[in-house]
Amino acid sequence: MKYLLPIIIPTLLLTSCGGEKKQQSINDIIDSGNISILRKKKKDIEITQLNLSNQLDLVNDAISAIDTTKKLSQITTIKVTKEVFNHYLELQGNVSTKQNIIISPEFNGVLNAVYVEEGQIVKKNQLLAKIDDGGLGQQLAQLKIQTNLAKTTFERQERLWKQKIGSEIQYLQAKSNYEAQREQINQLNSQLAKTEVRAPFDGTIDDVITDQGNVVAAGMTPLIRIVNLNEMYIETNVPEAYLSSVVPGKTVYVDFPILNKTITASVRQAGNFINAANRTFKIEINIPNMDQLIKPNLTAKLRINDYSNESAFLIPQSIISENADGKQYVYIVQNTNSSNFGVTKRVIITTGKNYQDQVEVLNGLKSNMLLIEEGARSVKEGQEVEIINQ
Repeated sequence: MKYLLPIIIPTLLLTSCGGEKKQQSINDIIDSGNISILRKKKKDIEITQLNLSNQLDLVNDAISAIDTTKKLSQITTIKVTKEVFNHYLELQGNVSTKQNIIISPEFNGVLNAVYVEEGQIVKKNQLLAKIDDGGLGQQLAQLKIQTNLAKTTFERQERLWKQKIGSEIQYLQAKSNYEAQREQINQLNSQLAKTEVRAPFDGTIDDVITDQGNVVAAGMTPLIRIVNLNEMYIETNVPEAYLSSVVPGKTVYVDFPILNKTITASVRQAGNFINAANRTFKIEINIPNMDQLIKPNLTAKLRINDYSNESAFLIPQSIISENADGKQYVYIVQNTNSSNFGVTKRVIITTGKNYQDQVEVLNGLKSNMLLIEEGARSVKEGQEVEIINQ
């Protein structure tokens, strides 16, 4: 700086002192209308202007080197470190249960009795209702009397036959009659069993649909809805692109917005069939339901961990830019000094998966690089900046 001032100051003084005279000479030259003299004067002025411009640049550089109050673009940085990255596939599904059925009668007749009420917990094979048997019970009683007689007759004929008394045909007829009677009893017992409505599994009576005294038809009239809330699952469709990553045993985070509840579950079954219409496959997820709050058809949001990286470089999506060639890049700060000044550098990166606002960087970054966060969109390559991290 001390060498520049002796050069600059005389030049500026000469220019200042001689300005008026030179201006007059220019007017005289213009008035003369001599093109050769005008062109020469123009060339002299251009040379003087270039010299002044160069001297001004030198002064600015000198001021910049010693001025501690200069204005620089202010940015914040984050240090590049390796982190655990988990990517999640987000889906929606509905709660289902395979033990949610409406029981219909197997026998035609009048519903004589209903032994349960809504909300009652029942066990498998517990009697729920009784249908009038239409006289089958009386027929069974009469048939049992006839069967006892046929049995006695058969046993006597059998003893006589073993003693070689009587004919073989009498023995065979007695045996056949007894067996036929037993078969009729079995058939009547089977029909009478259909007049009793029993629980097919452990569960809760959700709805008593038909009241006592109504006439019911086999396979047609809905009687009772029974639900087992212990065997719950979620069924949903998964895009075929995740066929190799969403497999049985995968961890699933299940959120029930209505219940304000999140549970951890796992994939219990993955379908082996791709739906050609929407290119998806079905999965089922076990749902523990100890407090019985989860109900069939409840909406659930699912997060399935389909990818993990134990040592990934993660950066915010918002600081990534793209050049004209389609390559992604970020800015880092180098050559930082004690005053928190540094110089920007553009770095081309290769990205992997992203989740929410975090992007996995596969190539381009190294540990401990200072990555520009706030201000990343406004800086340029090689620009001096000031770091203002809190």
